Amino acid sequence: MTAPSTLRPSSEARNLHWLLTNLVEEVPGIRSVAVVSSDGLLLLSSDPGRHDEARRNHDDAPAGPRGHAADLATVVSGVGSLTVGAAKLLEFGGVKHTMVAMGEGSLFVMSISDGSLLGVHGSADCDMSVVAYHMALFVGRAGHVLTPELRSELRRSLEGEPAGSAR
Repeated sequence: MTAPSTLRPSSEARNLHWLLTNLVEEVPGIRSVAVVSSDGLLLLSSDPGRHDEARRNHDDAPAGPRGHAADLATVVSGVGSLTVGAAKLLEFGGVKHTMVAMGEGSLFVMSISDGSLLGVHGSADCDMSVVAYHMALFVGRAGHVLTPELRSELRRSLEGEPAGSAR
């Protein structure tokens, strides 16, 4: 039997969820947000319920990252990897953030810590400077707590395992 305290998310995990929810609710134009580990795995998403529903009802799911947290994580990981490679090739130092402006929206990617990334999918009318400012606040608050242990806990929670279970 598992102790009751292990069934609940840690205070650090709850704090990261709160920070993510706050980011989405406070900044107009944000469609979805994903935190991705250095190996490209989704750790935290603004729409985990919609992600689960999309897996069950693929035909009825909204297209693109708005309905698929894993899709946004894949794009964020790919953009992050590409920009890190470019920075190494050009010898310009580490990548701090990347922004991709498209006709119908924007993608923002910012380094958190240890290769983890914060990705934000914004609407075409979002204020890019406001999004970048709030992302920097999130990174400043989340970076020091995103430890290997917390990354493991977040990953297990997305896979539906209890918070205290071990792999």
